[in-house]
Order: sequence, then C-alpha cells, then structure tokens
Amino acid sequence: MSSSSFTSSSSLSSSLLPYGWDTGWDAEFAPYAEQGLLPGRVVRVDRGQCDVVTADGVVRADTEFVVPRDPMKVICTGDWAVVDPEGADPRYVRAYLPRRTAFVRSTSSKRSEGQILAANVDHAIIAVSLAAELDLGRVERFLALAWESGAQPVVVLSKADLVPDPLGLSYLVSDVENTAPGVQVLPVSARDGDGVDVLRSVVAGGTSVLLGASGAGKSTLANALVGADVMEVQAVRDIDGKGRHTTTTRNLFVLGGGGVLIDTPGLRGVGLYDAESGVEQVFAEITELAEQCRFHDCAHEAEPGCAVAAALADGRLHQRRLDSYRKLLRENRRLVARADARVRGELRREWKARGAQGRAAVRLKQGRPL
Repeated sequence: MSSSSFTSSSSLSSSLLPYGWDTGWDAEFAPYAEQGLLPGRVVRVDRGQCDVVTADGVVRADTEFVVPRDPMKVICTGDWAVVDPEGADPRYVRAYLPRRTAFVRSTSSKRSEGQILAANVDHAIIAVSLAAELDLGRVERFLALAWESGAQPVVVLSKADLVPDPLGLSYLVSDVENTAPGVQVLPVSARDGDGVDVLRSVVAGGTSVLLGASGAGKSTLANALVGADVMEVQAVRDIDGKGRHTTTTRNLFVLGGGGVLIDTPGLRGVGLYDAESGVEQVFAEITELAEQCRFHDCAHEAEPGCAVAAALADGRLHQRRLDSYRKLLRENRRLVARADARVRGELRREWKARGAQGRAAVRLKQGRPL
C-alpha cells in the first residue's frame, strides 16, 4: 500500500477515535482502504440494515452482503464495519473487522444457537436494581457470560437512593462482592448523581455494554453517563418492581467524559452459551478448592479428602454458592452437548455410572448382593 493511501486512510479514520478506533483497527482495515472502502462503527442494527458512523457522519447501510448462515457471525452493534464510499446507492456493509470480544447468550431456540448482544466490548456493566430483592443467582449468570466474553465485568447496584440506611446498603454491597470475586461493585443513584462520577471514570476510554433485566434502571444510567436524555425512561411497576422494555434495540453512544456505551434491551432470559471458563471464573473459590481434593474427578459429594466438602463444613463456602455453581455447569454442559457428539457421549457415560452407583447403594442398604 502506498504512503499516500495510508495517509488518506488515517485522516479519514481520525474522526472515529472517540468511537474506539486505534492503530490496531487501522492495520486490520488497511486491505479495504486500498479498495476505496470506508471504516465505520455500527451504532444500531434494525431489520437487515444498520446505522454506521463513518468519516461522512452516520450513514444507513444494507447488510445483505454479510448475512451468514451462522448466527454468531451476523453483524451487531459495536462491530467495525467496511462500508461503501459516499456516492454508492444503495450503500452496503461489505464486511466487518475481526472481533476482539463478543458478549453472547444462548437463544431460546432448541438448536442452542448463540445470540451476539454486543461486539468489541471492554467493560460489561451489569445493572442490578435495589428496588427489588437481590437475585444473586442471576448476578452470577450475568457474570459468567461477561467473563466468557473477554470483557471486564462491573456490577452496578442501581437505585441506591431507595436504600436510605447506609448500613443496609453496605450489607447489600458486601453480599454482591462475595458473589462476584474480582469484580468492582458500585452502588449508584442516577437520580441523585451518587456514584455516577465513579462509574464514568471506570468506563472512560473503552467500550462498555450496559446489561440487566427490565426495570433495572439501564436507560436512566445511560442518560446519566451520556449526559443527555438519549433514552426514554418508563416507570417501574410497584407490584413487582419490574419494568417494560424501554430500549428495543442495541444503541451505541459516545460518552462526554470519554469512552463508548452500548445500551441493550432488558433481558428476561440469560442463557449460557459455551461459558464454562466464565463459570469457573465466577466461582473461583470453588475451583481453587477443587484442586486440593484427593481425587481429580471428585464430585464434591461424599468422596474422602474432598476440600470442597471440608469448606462447606467449616463455613468457608456456602451451600448456595455450590448449588449455583453446579446448576450453571450442568446447564452449560447440556447446551454444549446438543451440538457436540463427544460431550453427549461423556454425559451419557456419567449418567450411566451414576445410575449404577445409585442402584448399588440401594442394594447395599437392603442387604442384597451387589
């Protein structure tokens, strides 16, 4: 590539710096620059078309040329797109640059497909409303997907103004911190502004995706971080603390203090998608204990020399954590097994072995020969 074409590419992409463009993306885009194509970041996807911010401003482009059979490869908010130059009618997205990270959940489909919620994300902000009772299991589920994505999770306890007792708030923060080892937990009141500056400093300089259930206060948080009313806010039902879907698409905004924010619709279902390493990260204390067990294939039930059982007995590990860990691992393995014959075979062998052990235990209890 000539120096003149590189200079042209660099000058065109400089306006994309606030959206996260860097020298790495510039190098990835270089082959497309030689073809006269433009780089841009996808800020919204809707029914086969997407809004892409380019050096020309925000353009509407058709995704017809990047419609793969694999749903994991569809273009999504946060992708860096390769777009036709100005003058093309219609304008198309011709490709997208290789993703650095991707936040993925499983769909409700029986085919166990993944759904990409956001791409090229540095921080996953998990919004948890203090207007309702804490669901620590749901927090763990979000954390598993966040760690698996490659992003750094941050838990935001929104609507902190609804907990006026400082001691009560500190207990809630402590409960979540014990559930989220290695993760920053921030109580935030977007209404009063408490904690917003701390959160803004955390997400500055990178791309963050805002996740949570309906009614978690994501739109209010997004408005507070952006510094403008970019998202509509709806009231939450008093009867159950749940909200309606204010956000219906995933939208990308540049933050005034630096960084980029992707807001997402409220998630009713948070299915795991091949997230075993993410689960292990969330339950790091259990995986560390398991390494100390006498047997490497210890099921942490009745085996001698089980370090996990010992931790349960002396109170270092709570039963809820172990139950949640087992539940998420089982769910993840079932999902993987639907698409992986080898894993299906391993599960069948495990089920047969456990069935045989159960039948042997019954015979032994009844005094019958094994």
